[in-house]
Amino acid sequence: MWKKISEKLKNYPARLNVIRILIEYGIGVTEDGKITIGPVEIPEVSIARAAGVDRRIVKKTVEYILQDKELRRIFTGLRPAGALLAPIAKELGYFVVEIRADPTAPGILAGAAKIAAEENISIRQAVAEDPELFPEPKLILILDKPLSGEGVNKMLKIPYVKSVTAY
Repeated sequence: MWKKISEKLKNYPARLNVIRILIEYGIGVTEDGKITIGPVEIPEVSIARAAGVDRRIVKKTVEYILQDKELRRIFTGLRPAGALLAPIAKELGYFVVEIRADPTAPGILAGAAKIAAEENISIRQAVAEDPELFPEPKLILILDKPLSGEGVNKMLKIPYVKSVTAY
């Protein structure tokens, strides 16, 4: 998806910054040009600040999105995935495992889930960062109990895994 979008906007780097913010945070565009996260309307100036551009660039980007059939379908259907629990896991009594691996390799999530299941640990949330948006993407697992040292070592042995951090 990102390759298609960046190709369409290759001559407009500021608009591409706006698009990146919209995708990263699940921010959509309504048919009448409003910027929203779910039912909450977001002011253009807030998006502009986050993207490091003038608010007029945000307005032009939204106009461009609505004029392009493919982008219109993407952004009028885009929704946020929900709250990431990792930053507050400790307060909620959960534990976090971050796995860095080749983002194109299959089976990383399946292997990690199998290891957690073998230790009778429930996964409360799993988030795989998009390699096209994050320079060092990771798989983030929120667990209801801590993973054992042996479990961490098993995760390190999953093919294509580079590192595992548990906290």
